[in-house]
Amino acid sequence: MAFGPNWADTHAGLQPNMATLPECARPAWLETTAHPFAVEPLIPTPLPGEVRTVGVKQGAYQEYEQIPAPTAEPYTLRWRIGVGIPEKNPLYFPWPAQRPGWYLNWSTGYTVTRTLAQRTDPVRMEAPPEIELGMDFYPMVRTPQGRLQPAPELLAQLAAANPGRTWLIGNEPDVEWQDNATPEQYAYGYRCAYTVIKQSDPTAQIAIGGLSQVTPLRLIYLERLWRFYAKEFGQEMPVDVWNMHAFVLREEAESWGVRIPPGLEYITQGELWDVADHADLALVRGQIVAMRRWMQEHGQREKPLLISEYGILLTAAYGFDAPHVNAFMLDSFDLFNSLSDAEMGYPADDNRLVQRWVWFSTRYPLYPAGNLFTGYDKPTAVMRTLRDFLDAHGDSTAKTIK
Repeated sequence: MAFGPNWADTHAGLQPNMATLPECARPAWLETTAHPFAVEPLIPTPLPGEVRTVGVKQGAYQEYEQIPAPTAEPYTLRWRIGVGIPEKNPLYFPWPAQRPGWYLNWSTGYTVTRTLAQRTDPVRMEAPPEIELGMDFYPMVRTPQGRLQPAPELLAQLAAANPGRTWLIGNEPDVEWQDNATPEQYAYGYRCAYTVIKQSDPTAQIAIGGLSQVTPLRLIYLERLWRFYAKEFGQEMPVDVWNMHAFVLREEAESWGVRIPPGLEYITQGELWDVADHADLALVRGQIVAMRRWMQEHGQREKPLLISEYGILLTAAYGFDAPHVNAFMLDSFDLFNSLSDAEMGYPADDNRLVQRWVWFSTRYPLYPAGNLFTGYDKPTAVMRTLRDFLDAHGDSTAKTIK
């Protein structure tokens, strides 16, 4: 869930003419369909006396010297498990020797992507070398209302300078305080990003933006996107890596939760999940199966599936204290690692339904239940549980971990 596109990288003086590339041109009618951005109502109104300040960073940021760690071997549990870093820089946290195998930070760099004056290479992606950190970085291009952040020209330079990466295109375009794009707006933004990155680096892998959750309502959004892309551009939407989020939140207009996707305002409600459903892994499992079934029906079975964001967003005041969060996290690892299907699963991964996933998050004050670190950079109970799990199982490739 993280933060809206106002947190994404912006670059003065580098705003593009979107029509410089034919694939980045936007028709005028697309602007008339823009849905206004909303203030985030993700979780219910704070309970009386509840103060949501847990996990606020205390004192100045510092970069920690890390215990050397190799990058994870593919298909091990450490390779599968990732983490979201809202504060962007993974070096702000003292990671244990067995640490998550990959991370994202809702942007294209670990601080910001900078323009460097008087340089022949005016753009760089600032991220610690994976070989030193032991964590793969997946950059994200934001797509607010289908417009790219960073701009296409800058994105082209970043992709050319950082070959072989997997790029996430957008964050929750179905949510009006995230990338807030109608299916048509997102289709245009995705086409632009895909073309720019692939022209700059043919070895890049492109992942579709994760919808906040996979429900019948959100699948209407996805199906409309899929069909519009084919009709508008005369080809099937090219996706190298499929991606979803796996939250359990209410779908109702003007309510808490993730509300109604942009462009589907004629619908007033979807899944009316309540607080008690938030950590129900049976509902998470149902979302994964629904996503893989949709992929199979659309000829996409032979591609990997990421869960690039999930976790517990509701606070301890609603009953989600550390023991409950720890149990949810461990049970989710078991579910994601073992869930497979001979007809729908990814053949290259022993027919598992999910290949890699990202826990939310290292530290974020608005949703502190899943925080891995305190405001003083100390490991929380959740981080200690994750550390112990990786110590015991990080190198395993087995489906059964209990």
